[in-house]
Amino acid sequence: MMYDERFITPMRQELTQLGVEELRTAADVDAKVANVAGTTLLVVNSMCGCAARNARPAVASALQHATKPDHLYTVFAGQDPDATRRAREFMTGYQPSSPSIALLKDGKPVFMLERFQIEGRSAQEISADLVAAFDAHCSTAVAN
Repeated sequence: MMYDERFITPMRQELTQLGVEELRTAADVDAKVANVAGTTLLVVNSMCGCAARNARPAVASALQHATKPDHLYTVFAGQDPDATRRAREFMTGYQPSSPSIALLKDGKPVFMLERFQIEGRSAQEISADLVAAFDAHCSTAVAN
């Protein structure tokens, strides 16, 4: 179901204003995620009020940490279906869920938060999981 972009834009901006690049087509995903060295945070954003309302602030909080992924990307489930479908192909071994947050290393998943691991948890709890994953898998501290 497609919703009026006026309602979606603020949800998109919660991530893009942090420097997370939005990928709106499958070609965008291929250009940015396929065959990329280093670590990539790949967020499947969604309208789900019960889970996404804490996922987006969790990402914002985690990105304040000194150690961060090399690349930051997002797709929007339900709005950009081809981009979302292609992004999920990089999340091998996991069922599609929205929202979800993957950390890829050299294009392979090394950490994943699925909807069931986001829903019902605070942004602080989700952020702590992301920070731990950044510390475990990201090798560079990126200046704020």
